[in-house]
Parts: sequence; structure tokens; C-alpha cells
Amino acid sequence: MSARVIEWAAAHGRDLPWRRTRDPWAILVSEVMLQQTQVARVVPVWTAFLEQFPTPRACATAMQADVVVAWRGMGYNRRAVNLHRCAIAITTEHDGRVPDDLDALLALPGVGPYTARAVLAFAFERRVGVLDVNAARVHARLRGGAVGQADADDATPPETPWAWNQAILDLGATVCTKRNPRCDACPVSAECSWRGRGDDPAGPGNRQSRFEGSDRQGRGRLVDALRAGPVSARLSDLAVTMGWPDDPERSLRVAKSVVADGLAKWEDKSGTIRLR
Repeated sequence: MSARVIEWAAAHGRDLPWRRTRDPWAILVSEVMLQQTQVARVVPVWTAFLEQFPTPRACATAMQADVVVAWRGMGYNRRAVNLHRCAIAITTEHDGRVPDDLDALLALPGVGPYTARAVLAFAFERRVGVLDVNAARVHARLRGGAVGQADADDATPPETPWAWNQAILDLGATVCTKRNPRCDACPVSAECSWRGRGDDPAGPGNRQSRFEGSDRQGRGRLVDALRAGPVSARLSDLAVTMGWPDDPERSLRVAKSVVADGLAKWEDKSGTIRLR
């Protein structure tokens, strides 16, 4: 089965720039960027980001504000802060080299089980299963039941962990989709336990909360304004900046969360907020 999946991916897989490298830092950056952000938005930012910060040390020695500015257009700006902290940890604790050990990767700021294993599989070609929501859906439908990390690890062929994991991710993203899966285009549909059944062992999945009018939208507006320079901390000005001119209390509450997350800081003397 693994051979057919990998052959399918060779012909139909996505051509993504981070698949042309085994540089652990470049792959780590791509995986952090891909968290909750569509591939099409990541590609140009990833390329520009690595031109500015080609190594962990280059990122670690930069101002956090510069990293946040380079993150423009990605959303979830706390990831930029975590990536900067991650670069500092790699530089100070691992001599500027992304570690190739699972526990060491998990100890880095903002690196969770998926990201750590993605770095191991795609940079170091280790035999681990890369289990995001798309891959989990493929595994669950094939098996006819829920899967865990150990199941994904066991399913990974030892000779081709990089190709297998990339293929499973592509299969879940383009063929074995949550809605309207294209089973006729699947290279292993004949062995799929789920095909033709009414239930779905992959489950309904989590629906992302609405962005329009959300606190996230206001946070994004504030951070975008801060990228251009300090922003007035006067309550009425904050409310306008964040798109809620009639709700200054909400603006203050959300602005405080931006500061608490380490993205920005209050400048009492000038009465402004600016990026850290």
C-alpha cells in the first residue's frame, strides 16, 4: 500500500518550496507558519522570512519587532513571538542547530507534537508519523477507526518516511477531504474501510471560530498598525485602530492581551503602544 501512495504523490503531490530542502530551520519555520494558515499564504512569506533570517542565530539576534514585521499577512502573531524565542533557545542551548531529538524539539517554545515530528520526518528523515488533521483523517478512514500517534508511527515505512508522510498529507488535503472526498482518485480506495459507509471514524473535526468581528480580528488590526510604528494608547484612538470605535472597553481588553502575549509593550512616557 505504501508504494502506491508514494507513487500517487510523485505524480499528483503538491510542489511546495520547503519540500526542496532538508534544512531543519527552514522546515521548522514552514511548519510553524502552516499552523492554521493556508499554504498559498505561507509560500511568499516563508521565502522572504528565510531571506531575512536564514539561520536560527540570525533570527535570535534580531529584534522581536523585526520578526513580527516579517510575519505580516500570516495572522496568529503569537507564533512569530514563539518562533523568535525558539531561535534564541536553539542558539543558546543547541549551538545554533535545530535538535534532532524529539524531547529536545518538544522543549522549544511553540513546538508541539505535530511540529516536532514534522521536523524529524522532513529534515532528518526519521521514521515517525506526521499526524495533522488531514493525515489523521486518511489513517482513520483506511483503518475504520480512530488512530493515535503509535498507529501513525507503525504505518510509516522505515525506508521512505519523508515520502510517505508527505504523500499522506497530500492525500488528506486534496483527495480524502473532510467533505466530498474524491474516492475514485484515491490510490488505496480498494483497501479503505470507510468507503461506502455512512459513518466517519475521523469524526466531524473542529470548526474554526468566525473571524469577522472577533477579538482575533481586532488583535490583527492592532498588530498590523504596530508594524508601521507606535500606536496611540489613548482609549478612543485604540478603539478606532482596532475597528471598534463604539466599544473602547473591548479594545482595551484585547490590547492588554496583545501586551500579555509578549507582542507589544506600553510606553507610558509617550502614551503609546509599540512592538517589543
